[in-house]
Amino acid sequence: MASLQFIAYRLRKSSWFIIAFPLITLALIYLLFIRSSGPLLGYDGLSISDHKWVHEKENTFYFPYASKYKMPKYSYKKKSNWLSNDRVEDIIPEGHIAHYDLNKLHSTSEAALNKEQVLILTPMQTFHQQYWDNLLQLTYPRELLNLGFIVPRTQSGDVALAKLEDAVKKVQTDKKNQRFAKITILRQDTKSFDKLMEKERHALEVQKERRAAMALARNELLFSTIGPHTSWVLWLDADIVETPPTLIQDMTAHSKPVLAANVYQRYFDEEKKESAIRAYDFNNWAESDTGLELAAQMADDEIIVEGYSELATYRPLMAHYYDANGSPSAEMALDGVGGGCTLVQADVHRDGAMFPSFPFYHLIETEGFAKMAKRLNYEVYGLPNYLVYHIEEWND
Repeated sequence: MASLQFIAYRLRKSSWFIIAFPLITLALIYLLFIRSSGPLLGYDGLSISDHKWVHEKENTFYFPYASKYKMPKYSYKKKSNWLSNDRVEDIIPEGHIAHYDLNKLHSTSEAALNKEQVLILTPMQTFHQQYWDNLLQLTYPRELLNLGFIVPRTQSGDVALAKLEDAVKKVQTDKKNQRFAKITILRQDTKSFDKLMEKERHALEVQKERRAAMALARNELLFSTIGPHTSWVLWLDADIVETPPTLIQDMTAHSKPVLAANVYQRYFDEEKKESAIRAYDFNNWAESDTGLELAAQMADDEIIVEGYSELATYRPLMAHYYDANGSPSAEMALDGVGGGCTLVQADVHRDGAMFPSFPFYHLIETEGFAKMAKRLNYEVYGLPNYLVYHIEEWND
């Protein structure tokens, strides 16, 4: 103890120590705190108005409301002298290398019981409160639900994003057992699927361009959000405003690679002066000989779009097979599907089935996806008596 006091006394009396100690202290403060934190906003020589946040540079925004999916951590760490350490190793967390055995990941008929994670994906150009309210009434455990949205960079997209963010923040800052496992919101910088007005987007002459843009949006959303824990992917359009609360349990119970619900629409019948329903989505169909003959006569870059009199294929459309007295669990083999409400086993996407933005066997987007899934030897089915409802057009 006496020797330490003697050393401290000699150091205080040393002229070089009196000069060097403040310099060493300042150097340590610089290395440990200033250098490691990077330039401060407004003090980096650039105007604050020119500053871009990370999500602006990436053209992607991830909502930070997730209880899981923390940043991966490194499992290796270099040792360094604490005096010269710039804290890089300290900042890098541990355990970065992660191993996933996808052979243990299953998509079963008892998805909720087996705690299988479901990824709900929605391209959104308009935010409908009815869509969000319906999403919140689904009874599948929320800790097993991941949500993904892609919103165009347009004026209407900005409005939709603001409303969506408000809705997300309200839920994800509420009670923990009411929060979704993860929510991801992407902004689309590619060709926008919000290009046409409602009355124009159903015209036959614009379908190839519009459906190609939608395919790009779906692929970008899918590839950015599907994870190693995803068992199911539910494609749910932003216009779907009414489904059974047990939608996910009902559809996963069929344990089909691809399964589409029947999209109908509620409306007011002016003649009968009463509320009624009518078929809406005609993209769920089975192939016909006429359709195959029509495709054989087409050029390679031409597509068949179902539901238009100009291209009469005489395909059996699932929308026309609805039986009010039939079983909701009745199945129908399909060759084409829509994206209104379609459940996909995640392995179908992992094996390469995506949404072609180009003519694929004269099909494109969701119908092209169904064709691609079948080429990969996956079965495609629909539920003609299981109805979900599209919003009334005048609400758009």
